[in-house]
Amino acid sequence: MVENNELRKAGLKVTLPRVKILQMLDTADQRHMSAEDVYKALMDAGEDVGLATVYRVLTQFEAAGLVVRHNFDGGHAVFELADGGHHDHMVCVDTGEVIEFMDAEIEKRQKEIVEEHGFELVDHNLVLYVRKSK
Repeated sequence: MVENNELRKAGLKVTLPRVKILQMLDTADQRHMSAEDVYKALMDAGEDVGLATVYRVLTQFEAAGLVVRHNFDGGHAVFELADGGHHDHMVCVDTGEVIEFMDAEIEKRQKEIVEEHGFELVDHNLVLYVRKSK
């Protein structure tokens, strides 16, 4: 469970909307949520937090390093809690479902390719766009 200390450590005041949004991101079944997803989940839970507030808080969380924003092709931005662990994503082109994966061989090969070209890998995002096989 994400605690209020996370907000303080990020230099943010502990406010009710921030706490509710952080808790929603932490406890939701869905790890990648749009601002609209967060808003709907809060409404379903009977919480009175406006959509503009959700957008503002998510942007603040991103700036503070609490969440990571992903802009997958053909879709809107989704957010996930920044847990410090690297992973890549697959996005289903039919359903929009986001699947996380980590593959040591892919990571190793990317690093090798970068070094072969005389560079140092600073960061990367790998997104595979997929469809269920028939």
